[in-house]
Amino acid sequence: MADDANLDASLSLSSISAAPDAPASASTVPGATFPDVPGLDAVHSYVAIGDSFTEGVGDPGPDGSLIGWADRFAVRLAEARPGLRYANLAVRGKLLHQILDEQLPLALAARPDLVSFCAGGNDVLRPGGDPDKLAAEYEQAVADLRAAGARVMVFTGFDTRELGLLKLLRGKVATYNEHLRVIAARYDCTVVDLWAMHAVQDRRAWSEDRLHLSACGHERVAQHAARSLGVPTAEDPEAAWPPEEEQLSAADARREHVQWAREHLVPWIGRRLRGQSSGDGLEPKRPDLLPL
Repeated sequence: MADDANLDASLSLSSISAAPDAPASASTVPGATFPDVPGLDAVHSYVAIGDSFTEGVGDPGPDGSLIGWADRFAVRLAEARPGLRYANLAVRGKLLHQILDEQLPLALAARPDLVSFCAGGNDVLRPGGDPDKLAAEYEQAVADLRAAGARVMVFTGFDTRELGLLKLLRGKVATYNEHLRVIAARYDCTVVDLWAMHAVQDRRAWSEDRLHLSACGHERVAQHAARSLGVPTAEDPEAAWPPEEEQLSAADARREHVQWAREHLVPWIGRRLRGQSSGDGLEPKRPDLLPL
């Protein structure tokens, strides 16, 4: 699959559509077998699919464009695999079914050696989000990616115990995570375990909205993803944070929480009630599979 002669380096993924006569999904075929997982030395192309986490919300560059863990990880991977081609199809606010409808066909058509697949978090956060049903849809996509020969990186959700009101959803996140670990084992995927990361329990790992990682948080996740895949790195994603210069008093913490709810939580809930998404009308930031 690497260096596929039919896939030009200047290929625009946005111009690809799924073939109308595509075969049945691999997981629906009895006795389906999957290609061997490409080793790191066989990874020449990488496609990231997902939502705001993978798009890089919370990690703006000097020009305002988003960076994020996937871009940071791709740079590390390119250092180990010179000439790596990389595309990022993730768009903020996307639900799992939207990622499967809009991004998965493009990733499959591009036939990359490596795909990072983090999706379902927005669904889990919504009332009525069923982690069992979501996992079934997620597994179908993983089966399709593996059948196409891709190595797949599966990301668990974060432990929400220190994330304000999101701690109320901790049980749903844990249930979804357990499904993801089983799926990863079944299809020989690499697991990037965000639930087990201690470093992201520090508030400095999160941006002001407390829903997205900060630049430092994205950097920690990029380091963790690299280590999980076996990319050589001397950086420790779980390195201790430096001591904070000042601690918030209980009164200041309450005021900060009220301000956060007014500026971030209420608008987020409002968009959900109106059926709107922060990603409505947005296109992927890096739709082309090109060298870094």
